[in-house]
Amino acid sequence: MCGIVGYTGTKPAVPILVSGLKRLEYRGYDSAGLAVETDGGILVEKEKGKVSELVNLLNGHDENAPIHASTTGIAHTRWATHGTPTQENAHPHASKKIALVHNGIIENYKSLKTKLIGEGYIFLSQTDTEVLAHLVDSFYDGDLLQAVTTALKNVEGTYGIACMAQDEPGVLIVARRGSPIVLGVGENETIVASDASAIIKHTRQAIYLDDNDIAKICGGEIDIRTLDSGTVSREASEIDWSPDAAEKGGYEHYMLKEIYEQPDAIRNTIRGRMNTELGTAMLGGLNLSPREVVDIQRLVIVGCGTSLNAGIVGEFATEDFAGLAAEVEQAAEFRYRNPIINSRDLVLAISQSGETADTLAAVREATQKGALVAGLVNVVGSTIARETGRGVYLHAGPEISVASTKAFTCQVATLLMVALKFARSRRMSVEQGRQFVKEIDSLPDLVNQVLAKDKEIAAVAERYVQYEKMFFIGRGYLYPVAKEGALKLKEISYIHAEAYHAAELKHGPIALLEKAMPVVALALEGPGKEKTIGNIKECSARDARVLGIITEGDEEAKSEVDDYIEIPKCRLHAAVVPATVALQLFAYHVARLRGCPIDQPRNLAKSVTVE
Repeated sequence: MCGIVGYTGTKPAVPILVSGLKRLEYRGYDSAGLAVETDGGILVEKEKGKVSELVNLLNGHDENAPIHASTTGIAHTRWATHGTPTQENAHPHASKKIALVHNGIIENYKSLKTKLIGEGYIFLSQTDTEVLAHLVDSFYDGDLLQAVTTALKNVEGTYGIACMAQDEPGVLIVARRGSPIVLGVGENETIVASDASAIIKHTRQAIYLDDNDIAKICGGEIDIRTLDSGTVSREASEIDWSPDAAEKGGYEHYMLKEIYEQPDAIRNTIRGRMNTELGTAMLGGLNLSPREVVDIQRLVIVGCGTSLNAGIVGEFATEDFAGLAAEVEQAAEFRYRNPIINSRDLVLAISQSGETADTLAAVREATQKGALVAGLVNVVGSTIARETGRGVYLHAGPEISVASTKAFTCQVATLLMVALKFARSRRMSVEQGRQFVKEIDSLPDLVNQVLAKDKEIAAVAERYVQYEKMFFIGRGYLYPVAKEGALKLKEISYIHAEAYHAAELKHGPIALLEKAMPVVALALEGPGKEKTIGNIKECSARDARVLGIITEGDEEAKSEVDDYIEIPKCRLHAAVVPATVALQLFAYHVARLRGCPIDQPRNLAKSVTVE
């Protein structure tokens, strides 16, 4: 969470810092601030609210003011952890000649704070970050790299930081443990960020720091070390998407743009990974020989939120088609419940950002227990991608809206390919494999058919704007779709939406049904449909309005619901994708009509890098 930007070079720093903050605002938007070096010392400006409030503050400086001439600075956009969103709690935090920005949580900040107060330091905020700023200052004697190194050795918790000192012009010290830091390498300049989207406008050459890395940067000179040893080598990699990919491109919201990008995103995900002749998927990134694939006895999928919902689809598909035992684990619980893992298990960690703290912890626990571990991520160079060393990269492109859309559908497409690969190594015939390949190849077209119904879905959404609570129900492959649909609606519209397996309706949730509680029922043609139609009847009998997600041309289903959205006819494992897109559009239009801040919903941030 939160966003960090830093710059050292020959250009004015403020425009680069502000531009980076705007691109990172999806990571946090409670407050924003920056610090730049001037002839008179480090100047700090920060403000509660979004980056636009900081810009208004900066506009108050005369155009000839020293702030505009500065060529070194750090900046931050905050998602509050310690302390409420206020100007005092906004970053950067300063201590005498030091300024610092920080993502993460310092777990032992209370004991450090008590010690520092005893040394005479005065605290102005409620944050753990100010403790870190004072701690660095307490060790500073003219060598900022050494001061930060010593301070971090006294810290427990997670951090991504950027720090500057008044007496060391042009120098930034950056470090990470559990919270991402990427360095954009330019000509005689370096841009620091917590996400590549903040540097892509300036350079595509990126160096991703590893945990316990600390770097001294001055202009284009980069010296990377680890906290416990000397200089280390970190190779630069190329960011494979353009700056335009992170712009709205004429859409009202990033979320709508990303919904409409899904056909191309899915094509990019499956391109070059399907072998029609052999009826299989070619996932070279898994780095598994056919023999190793056969030797795997169980697939364990770990993830959080949207990635967890995608994982359920992967579980069902792997068991249905490959006959391989599979299970989905909530990544936050994985390491704490001491899971039974062995060397013939493949643990697949799903994370759009590749930085999700809980999922990364699960990766490390599974590795420690001797399992094969692979990542399914969307960010090249992310921590999960580097630490697993094997996996599948989504190629979905940047996802800026906090509510995930194209990452989910690309994750599902990838998980179907994983299921196909395992199935063909077991009992699935080549002809069945070829049919499966066709079904995966059809996903972009199925999504396009749903997008063509956007206006119809918007009209349906108008009839649900006034509700404050809603049920979603589904069975089998449609149960995780119900979960994802409810998640999208609650995230961006603030409607209290809950998903239940349709068979659980009579085991408690039905008590809540009334006129004020509409139900979204996933009743597509396939196994379980008739049971779900029975559930719909039960809902209608209790005066609940029912919105059915149904198969095109299904007159029976139409007759049982109050409203409907039609999905192209396809098998249920493929229907997951178009049905989800329909619910994304439904949630989007409900939130739009309610006047909600769709791309930046309250209390949420895009990447959860703290536990």
